Amino acid sequence: MFDYTVETSKNISEAIYSLEENLKEEKFGVLWMFDIKDKLQEKGLEFESDYKVLEVCNPHEAQRVLKENLLVGYFLPCKMIVYTDQGKTKIGMPRPTALINLANNEEIKKLAQDIEVRLISCINKSI
Repeated sequence: MFDYTVETSKNISEAIYSLEENLKEEKFGVLWMFDIKDKLQEKGLEFESDYKVLEVCNPHEAQRVLKENLLVGYFLPCKMIVYTDQGKTKIGMPRPTALINLANNEEIKKLAQDIEVRLISCINKSI
């Protein structure tokens, strides 16, 4: 699977708050949060599900992977999604290892695996 997604009993605001707090423990910060539902509705398009895209980054990790290969910057920052689906709140992300395999570099794959484990831990603590 290219993604890691879990369901939580929290509402979307609680899930985002919890995720942000857990990301801080791993030295990841939210650079930007994009509200897709609001943007689509602003453009006159119907979209009922709350759908927030968080772009997260740990500057030290970004530096580590960029030193290995500048093209890895195409995958940065990491995206995390918090959304509702049929009344249930979900938290997920594309797996860094799934994307980084395209770079075909063993050292970067190791770094991506470490980052993925830490981000999954943040998601799991946010449930």
